[in-house]
Amino acid sequence: MLQEATKPSLGPCTCQDTLGNPVDLEEFVFVPRYNLQASAGYGAAVDGEKPVFSMAFRRYWIVNYLHADPHDLSVISVKGDSMEGVLNDKDVILINRSDTSATSGLFVLRIDGDLVVKRVQRLPGSILKVTSANEAYEPFTVDINNPPSDFSVVGRVVWFGRQVA
Repeated sequence: MLQEATKPSLGPCTCQDTLGNPVDLEEFVFVPRYNLQASAGYGAAVDGEKPVFSMAFRRYWIVNYLHADPHDLSVISVKGDSMEGVLNDKDVILINRSDTSATSGLFVLRIDGDLVVKRVQRLPGSILKVTSANEAYEPFTVDINNPPSDFSVVGRVVWFGRQVA
């Protein structure tokens, strides 16, 4: 008689923080971090759209403050200087991909195959005004009723992280 293989019991995780205190992994959401850069400039090519690792965020914060479904979140980095002072080169941004209404705020857009992060404002007549924080970059508009063939709103920027040293 063949015996059925049994999986070893993993039991509860005995994870600890840096002080040795126990950490309950159920309190966290692990959001995929993509090796993509949203250009804060003229555009960054979109290639290799596979997560390279995950970043941990408190589930309570995601649900109760962002009011987001963790499955709709992604993390990418910023490249360039067009949003300098708001989002800087090498900042990391958390994007809510389910929020594509683009009424006003910071959004990641796909334009001509590139990702850009910009400030978006909806104007009368279904027009999106897309601006940079750096005045060296000209604002432009997109007619939502007749957008360019390769244009989409990827999602709203809901958080950013910055290395200071």
